[in-house]
Amino acid sequence: MSLPETYTVTSARAAGLTRAQLRGPRFLRLAHDLYALLDDAVDEVERLAVLASVLPADAAFAHGTAAAVLGAHLDLPRRPHVVLTPRRVLPQRAELVVHARRLAAEDVVRHRGLRLTSGPQTFLDLAAGLPAHELVAVGDALMRAGHLPAADLGRRLDRADRVRGVVRARACAPLLSPRSMSRPESLVRYWLLTSDLPDPQPQVEVRDREGRVVAHGDLGYAQWRVLLEYEGRQHADREQFGRDVDRYSLMAADGWSVLRFAARHAESPTVVVDRTRRTLRSRGWRPGAG
Repeated sequence: MSLPETYTVTSARAAGLTRAQLRGPRFLRLAHDLYALLDDAVDEVERLAVLASVLPADAAFAHGTAAAVLGAHLDLPRRPHVVLTPRRVLPQRAELVVHARRLAAEDVVRHRGLRLTSGPQTFLDLAAGLPAHELVAVGDALMRAGHLPAADLGRRLDRADRVRGVVRARACAPLLSPRSMSRPESLVRYWLLTSDLPDPQPQVEVRDREGRVVAHGDLGYAQWRVLLEYEGRQHADREQFGRDVDRYSLMAADGWSVLRFAARHAESPTVVVDRTRRTLRSRGWRPGAG
C-alpha cells in the first residue's frame, strides 16, 4: 500500500489543521510529532500497516493485536501490542504497548501484509493473561483459521520452559479443536471438558433411519442422542429461523434431545453443566458410564 501523507504538528498548523483534528479518527499518530492522514475507507489492518512503516525492522505485532489479525474472536486492542528484540533501552511509545522478546524465525509470520507473532507464539503470549476458558476460545479460532497446527504448538511449548504462562498453555493445548465455530461454542465445550461429564463431540452428525446425514449439531453425545446448540444473533434472521425449525424437527423426529444455549448461557459453567447433566441422566447416562 502507498503511504499516506504525514504531518508534524507545525506543518499541520500551517495547513490550517487544529490539534483537535490531529487527535481525530482520520489521523494516526506515528511518533511524538508525526501524524499520518488516513483515507476515510482505511481499515484497522491498514492502520497497523501505516504504523509498522515507522517501527524498527525487528518489530512484530503481538498478543491481542496478532490474535485479532490472525482471526481470533478478539477486538483489536486500543493500543497495538508490539514485540521487539531486547536491547539496552527498549523504545517506549504512548500509542503502543511494547514487549521485549527473543523470537526464533518460526515464531514470526507475515499475514495480511503485517509482521506478526505466529499462532503458537501468540497463544503462548496470551496464556500469561487470559483465563483458561478464554485461551481455549482463542486457540480454537486460531486453529480453525489454520494458524495453530497442533504439531507446531507442541514444538513451541516444548521449548517454553519457565516462560510466563506456559503451564496454562500446556494445560489448554489438548483441549483445542478446529471444529468449534464460535467463541460461545468454544466456551460451552470447555465447561463440559473440564467437568465430570463425558467429553462432547463437536459437529455431531444426525442421520435419518436410512443412514443419511440430515443435520449437524454444534456439540453432542451420539451415544445418548443429546445435542447442544449455540443460538447466535444470526438465528433471529427469518430465513435462518425457518431452517432451524426444520433442523430441530428432523433431530427430534429421530429421537434426539436438543439443548439450546444463548451467549449469556455460554458464560456460565453452572448453567451449561447442570442442564447437560440433567439431560444426559434423562437419557440413561450415569456417572462412571463414560
